[in-house]
Amino acid sequence: MRTPICETLGIEFPLFAFSHCRDVVAAVTNAGGFGVLGALTFSPAQLEEELTWIDAHVGGRPYGVDIVIPAKYVGREAGDMSTADLKKMIPENVSKFLNDLLAKHEVPELPDDFGGFSEMLGWSAGGGRAHLEVAMKHPIRLLVNALGPPPEDVIELAHAQGILVGALVGTPQQALKQKQVGVDIIIASGTEAGGHTGEVASMVLTPQCVDAVAPTPVLTAGGVGTGRQLAAALCLGAQGAWTGSIWLTTNESEEAESLIEKLLAATSSDTLRSRCLTGKPARQLKTAYTMAWEAEDAPDPLPMPLQFMAVADANNRIWKHSQTKHPTAGNLTGIAVGQIVGMMNKRRPARELVQSIVTECAETLSAQAELLARSTQD
Repeated sequence: MRTPICETLGIEFPLFAFSHCRDVVAAVTNAGGFGVLGALTFSPAQLEEELTWIDAHVGGRPYGVDIVIPAKYVGREAGDMSTADLKKMIPENVSKFLNDLLAKHEVPELPDDFGGFSEMLGWSAGGGRAHLEVAMKHPIRLLVNALGPPPEDVIELAHAQGILVGALVGTPQQALKQKQVGVDIIIASGTEAGGHTGEVASMVLTPQCVDAVAPTPVLTAGGVGTGRQLAAALCLGAQGAWTGSIWLTTNESEEAESLIEKLLAATSSDTLRSRCLTGKPARQLKTAYTMAWEAEDAPDPLPMPLQFMAVADANNRIWKHSQTKHPTAGNLTGIAVGQIVGMMNKRRPARELVQSIVTECAETLSAQAELLARSTQD
């Protein structure tokens, strides 16, 4: 089941695991897959700490880092506007909507000493480049960018250090554009995927991207959580699968138990694509919070990065409230997750999940080969 990308990166299995949790990244990497740490939620100092920990726990095995340098967002043309200037662009009706929603669900204000997510995270070229600077000090083998082609100087810098560059796409046209700027690995993100994603399903998108950029390797993202699905991705021409949602309910996950319980109970119909998280369409768990944004009287989500800035305090309050025993604690709690959530129905170690996917994939491919052999003999 080793594909060419396995040989290129020096891994056993073509299974890539995106996670903001370092324990998941290390566990998958040590199990023969390829862990990728999402840098977005960390400050540069925190990212340095996380990557140093990973270096110490993977024994020299290859892993990657995912950063976000968006191609389009408010303030990009001006060289990134200040947080203060961006805040002035947030309408008062959005703040009122959020305050009313949180009051309805009895979500209290935050204590003065609460840290939480910052208003900006990495939703800008400046934030993404700050993460890049930290990542390049570590022995990563893959640098991945989301929300548009990575800048050419970033690609050149990575290549100069022997690091491959990957990028997520939602159409074959985007895939071709990524190849033209020098991206080494195309990640075809179907609409089933969690987080930022387009409207085309993986079954259609994967072969379109494979044909558009051949011989550049393509990974399927969205709807892969079992060995049968990995086998399907390989049969569509992909060299592996990029996964994310399935690691949220592993033993190593750092998510709150209340949220993990919601994920385990959710069906594949319990997600939606909404701009309420970042200003760009992102698939996430349906909650009272996301459905409030879908109501007719809700304000329109703002463009990136204004939307995340507008909701940052609310998200922190919701997260803090979810850690309590209050009757409304879990009402608004959600997360970016794909439609595979309907198959995420039990907790298990990340290593065990890797082994399960790999074993089932091999068995599926073997069974199909036998079926084909019998059919040709007949």
